[in-house]
Amino acid sequence: MSDGGLAAQHGDVSREHRAKSSTGRTLEVIPPGAGAAAMSTGIVSVALHLAGFELLSRLWFVIGVLIWSVLVLVFVARLADDRARWVDEADTPPALTGVAATSVLGARCVLIGWESVGVAALVIAAIAWIVLMPAVVRHWTAPTVGAHFLLCVATQGLAVLGSTLAAAKSAQWLAATALGMFVLGLGFYLIVLARFSFNQLRVGAGDQWVFAGALAISALAAGELAMAAEVLGWPVSLHRSLQIAGVVIIGSVLACYAVLVACEVRWPRLHYDVRRWSTTFPMGMTSAASLTVAAAASTAWLEPVGSVLVWPAALLCLILLVATVWHLRIEAKT
Repeated sequence: MSDGGLAAQHGDVSREHRAKSSTGRTLEVIPPGAGAAAMSTGIVSVALHLAGFELLSRLWFVIGVLIWSVLVLVFVARLADDRARWVDEADTPPALTGVAATSVLGARCVLIGWESVGVAALVIAAIAWIVLMPAVVRHWTAPTVGAHFLLCVATQGLAVLGSTLAAAKSAQWLAATALGMFVLGLGFYLIVLARFSFNQLRVGAGDQWVFAGALAISALAAGELAMAAEVLGWPVSLHRSLQIAGVVIIGSVLACYAVLVACEVRWPRLHYDVRRWSTTFPMGMTSAASLTVAAAASTAWLEPVGSVLVWPAALLCLILLVATVWHLRIEAKT
């Protein structure tokens, strides 16, 4: 082979090596809290579906699945190659974003009609919850920050997916289990709230919004359970209680949402931080919960609220998607 051919071959190998190294560095810098990106895109997809924008909903669903797939790759790679780091990250609340993301995307699959995929997502999310939750609770720290509300979010994610599947498959035992997770999730919320540092509303980097997002997914779970209760023929008193719970919780969410927006205006934090994905998730979840509770409890005033709130969530999601790709490219080069 000529010297020119050898040089060309060497150049090809060098470019391939650099590409692999760049990919490896990109995966290396992805933090455990990146699951919030899959949570956010997934719930924006759900909210857009409920608002009647199916094409946009499918687009965000595809993006959410792609992000989730990358995170699974990172999870498996670290488990195989860097077990010490995997164990350290599994002890932290952000690790629970994977549970919530899987649950939200699974619920979207059920809405599409892919019930078997929803069942698989529920199994994966439940196993991850069982594995991760004890580790996170054992390494509890106080005062708590926004990320600690993920104990509630992950638990309510299982309640949402479980109740959605229960209504679709007329599964009484699954609905009863989802109801238990709903109550447990509310318990987690109160425990974290009692130790929450409200100074986070002033200095938080984005995850302070989970203070409202955890309530929003609780409202969504109440709405889904109310609809499942009607399908499964549960006692009228229980059905009505779930409807009331949904309305009361979503009312609290909207009040928290207004406070958080006011805090963002008073103390602007415009720099990029991966924790900003934990802002998008509560915004999208508030929209989805409002639309769901509006349908489940025949509360007409909530429908326009949910339809309007989906757009700031989608816009912020788009901005963060672009910013995250740009940030990861820079990180991979350093």
